[in-house]
Amino acid sequence: MNYELVASAPESLTVPLLAVGVPKQAAKTLPDALAHLDARCGGVLAGLFAGGDFSGRRDETAVVYGTGDAPPRLLLVGVGKPEEVGRSAVRRAAAVAARRARGYGTGSVAFAMPAAFRGAVGAAEFGQVVVEGLAQGAWQFDELKKPNDDRKPPVTSVAVVVEPAEREAAAPGFAIGCAMAEGQALARRLQFLPPNQCTPAFLAETAVQLGRDHGFTVTVLDQPAIVKEGMGALLAVNQGSATEPRFMTLEYRGAGDAAAPPVVLVGKGVTFDSGGISIKPAASMEDMKYDMSGAAAVLGAMDIIGRLKPKVNVVGVVPATDNMPSGNAVRPADVVTSHFGKSIEIVNTDAEGRLILADALSYVRRFKPAAVLDAATLTGAALYVTGHVATPIMGNDEALVEEVRKAGDRAGDRCWPLPMFDEFRDQNKSDIADVKNSGGRPAGTITAGWFLREFVDGYPWVHLDVAGTAYTEADSPPLAKGPAGVPARLFAEFVLGRAG
Repeated sequence: MNYELVASAPESLTVPLLAVGVPKQAAKTLPDALAHLDARCGGVLAGLFAGGDFSGRRDETAVVYGTGDAPPRLLLVGVGKPEEVGRSAVRRAAAVAARRARGYGTGSVAFAMPAAFRGAVGAAEFGQVVVEGLAQGAWQFDELKKPNDDRKPPVTSVAVVVEPAEREAAAPGFAIGCAMAEGQALARRLQFLPPNQCTPAFLAETAVQLGRDHGFTVTVLDQPAIVKEGMGALLAVNQGSATEPRFMTLEYRGAGDAAAPPVVLVGKGVTFDSGGISIKPAASMEDMKYDMSGAAAVLGAMDIIGRLKPKVNVVGVVPATDNMPSGNAVRPADVVTSHFGKSIEIVNTDAEGRLILADALSYVRRFKPAAVLDAATLTGAALYVTGHVATPIMGNDEALVEEVRKAGDRAGDRCWPLPMFDEFRDQNKSDIADVKNSGGRPAGTITAGWFLREFVDGYPWVHLDVAGTAYTEADSPPLAKGPAGVPARLFAEFVLGRAG
């Protein structure tokens, strides 16, 4: 993707598609901020407002085909109520514009929004969120399809349009947005790849490549090294598979003091989840390639961090395996010993993600972290808590939970805290082992979080259950069906916040 920051009045541009964000208008009259653009278009915009064909409602669009020196296509995009205009609303409008550009086949799109329409969104924020939204809406995956001349060309170029006086102020935010866009695109690509290609070894190769690109120290443990490390929970999930597991760490030292406690990002990397012996229903099982979405988000976030080089130490951690049924597979009623030393009774082999994360959360103690954030498509129950709208979060430190929630607001990846009352912990009690790997259906998202907390020791920690937000099962105006890359941007916003 080619990104450009253009400092120009919108009415002076001649581009294949110029999109303009407009908040909802109370009256059927042309806003003053669009007067110059309307004059260039021969008064057509005034007619749209007067006729009620466009008012600026969220996700509403109207296209005008220009003549002469006007843009060939001018797209008005509704941003929603003026009092609700903020980072997320502007980002969403830009994504809608880019999705329309994909449909038109213009190959490029420029997005402008007069300062009078932006509310509290300053030039730097505008530069960031617009490029994030444009890249989000423009993203598509055609790598595995045969070339087709009838297919419309992809959007390969996006531009953020600001007034000439705003260029200097917008540039830092624009740079952040470009990095965010690339990291999220990496996460989405990894999510969308089929499981016969995106294997644990492939994720490890991706980590190694990120190390080469950004100067990270990357360590990859193969199966013998994982055995030596004593990761019994990860090995239990993997034992039914013909594909070896991997465990990888990516270390970025940007704080100046290499020994400063790092932020640690942990992502569940189950590259395909059949459920194991507790096998899943056949319907929609193909979506279980997305069970490595947490890992994809960590790798995407590390790509962002490598591009921006914030002054903070960060470690990315990814345990990776698939979960398959076979004569060697772990069984319900088996007991395994985790890296932490606690014994785990397996009562459901489809509760496997928490097993591999348990070993990862134990392993990260060696880094003496300042904070640990983990992300996982962990429980179907998360869909019954916040649906596809927000990510449930929980942790052992209320201040950290709030810090993560605010990072999610900045990133457009909304989160909502869940309680971790001690009564929920009781559901994971085992008659035969220290803990069992499923507390049953009631409060399933919380009890899964409590299982992870059993392996957290000596550091502040927050868990994000992205089962409902990591990918979408249907198209929406700002996002195509498929991978969303959540929470790569949230991770990066959290790190940037820590870097000040």
